[in-house]
Amino acid sequence: MTCQGHLIGHNARVMVPPPNGPYAARMQLELRHLEAVCTIAEAGSLGRAAQRLGVSQPALSAQLRRIERVTGGELFARGRGGVQPTPLGEFVLSKARRVLGEMDELVAGARAVATDTPLRLGCILLVLIDGLLAQLDQVTGGQDVAIGLENSATALSRMLGAGQYDVIAFGEVNDHEVPLPAGAAARTLVQKEPFCVRMSAAHPLAGRDRIDLAELADEPWMTLVEDDDGGPEALVEACAKAGFTPSLRYRITDRKMHYDLIAAGRAVSLSQPTAQAAPGTVMVPLAGDPVTGRIRLAWNRSAVSARQADLLYRAAARAYLANIGNNAFHQAWWDARPELHPVLD
Repeated sequence: MTCQGHLIGHNARVMVPPPNGPYAARMQLELRHLEAVCTIAEAGSLGRAAQRLGVSQPALSAQLRRIERVTGGELFARGRGGVQPTPLGEFVLSKARRVLGEMDELVAGARAVATDTPLRLGCILLVLIDGLLAQLDQVTGGQDVAIGLENSATALSRMLGAGQYDVIAFGEVNDHEVPLPAGAAARTLVQKEPFCVRMSAAHPLAGRDRIDLAELADEPWMTLVEDDDGGPEALVEACAKAGFTPSLRYRITDRKMHYDLIAAGRAVSLSQPTAQAAPGTVMVPLAGDPVTGRIRLAWNRSAVSARQADLLYRAAARAYLANIGNNAFHQAWWDARPELHPVLD
């Protein structure tokens, strides 16, 4: 169990007797101090830890020195490669992880019992969301669900860290990783899915079973306004390997306008293979699967219990599986790769 940031209890205090005597110098630590120690250990350096915590490195160094005065010695050995916990640091880390983990369970358990508190779910416009709504009714035990749609995976992550969402569902493309806030846990729902291309039904290539990316070298491409899931970068990289630079002409948020422009032959775009049909458009797989994505869930450990997170994962998995048959080419691709299937047993 990791022990990063927590949304509540930062001013709670923990009595830690210095190792040099039971109460030779009676001191108090707050949860935010334990959180800082854990983050430093997990990040492996003060610089990376400061970035995760949203503070400057000098400020974090000063805070660590104060914590070390409380605990009676150095918690980390500094070196060129970063920091490593000392024996005293390992002792403090083990206790900090236990304290912070219990705080997470306390708050998550309380929220799970208080069914009048809505579960706040934030999403990108993923195709599984429509099906997820129906599945959530079966796993939330009567708890209301408040859903917000965002255009940016980075914004979703930031809002999760700020406590505006309890759970978020988002996508990542190729090797891109969306940075998650302290205090978040995450689970991959779909390990891999091959993006296809959506184009006008009147396009000369629309009847093909598969298209080489190089055949789309002269096409204008469309992306979302804030495609910060790695999609545009993955497209540019894949096109470069195919020998051309794509023209990213349109950046549109509205889904209907997105589809209308494609139907009119004004652009093509990448699409999730489970997407539903849209009038005047077709979806065709790309040869060699040059761009792939994955779908993940992340949640605040202080707001969502482990059991509730598992139920949400199962609901999302069932919603995704219900969309597999939307396109026959993806059904065949998926059936041939059982190792990628979510485990629901």
